[in-house]
Amino acid sequence: MERLPESVDLDILEHWIIFALKTIRETRDCTLHEAMDVFTQRYEQLRRQRPDDFQLSREEYGRGFYS
Repeated sequence: MERLPESVDLDILEHWIIFALKTIRETRDCTLHEAMDVFTQRYEQLRRQRPDDFQLSREEYGRGFYS
């Protein structure tokens, strides 16, 4: 995966999904759909690499955003 700004990781960890997507779109010059794919990939990587840094469970994390 192409390197993303560190702020994307912070936004993901802090549950600031919109900010993360905005930065991904600006950095990658991509569509919202493409940014959501990148976001999901990075989210899954962070979950595996830094599970203790997440304040919300997987179920709680996306609640209200994707539904």
